[in-house]
Amino acid sequence: MIELQHVAYSYGGGELFSDLSLSLAPGSFHFLTGPSGSGKTTLLKLCYAELKATSGDVQIFGEDVRSMERDRVALARRRIGVVHQDCQFLDHLPLSENVALPLTVAGRGGELGQDLTDLLAWVGLTRQAGQLPPELSGGERQRAALARAVIMSPEVIIADEPTGNIDWEMSQRLLALLVELNRMGKAVLIATHDLQLIRAAKAQVQARVLRLKDRRLQAAGADL
Repeated sequence: MIELQHVAYSYGGGELFSDLSLSLAPGSFHFLTGPSGSGKTTLLKLCYAELKATSGDVQIFGEDVRSMERDRVALARRRIGVVHQDCQFLDHLPLSENVALPLTVAGRGGELGQDLTDLLAWVGLTRQAGQLPPELSGGERQRAALARAVIMSPEVIIADEPTGNIDWEMSQRLLALLVELNRMGKAVLIATHDLQLIRAAKAQVQARVLRLKDRRLQAAGADL
């Protein structure tokens, strides 16, 4: 679904990484690790066409990103759910409306109703539906971000440090949701520093662990 072949990315006159290849197939589960500043977030942005590679080929659902017009990119992104490291919400809207925002923006607000109710129940946020984002805990915000990312029924889930600001118990709950999505056939790519989270996931699913270091993407060792 998402293919990167011999990709390089440079900015400010320096090369962040090069000759990088990655394939996100249906039902695959990948972790992306590496030191701070190695380019993990940049790599994720290449996967959902927020950025364009300096060189190499990036294909999203069979289309070359370089030849895609803005509208085609926007349509492709609807098939990719993204959970950002810093969850951004509209603080004046209740949680339920924040979660539903992608449907509203896409002109599909009329599809809301039981599906939204079921989705909030799935992430354990039924009682918080009417609360404003500042009233939510860190873990509740992360689960709300995941709900918002999947409300369009995407085929790929990309998460950037989704457990970075929450405790272990909440991390486990979030991981369980991601594993469930993967078992439904979704491709999952998670950037994380949390090796404990990776070990917990590998006990539940076949997860491939990749390390971005020294401008290269490598398979991590069995010690994980």
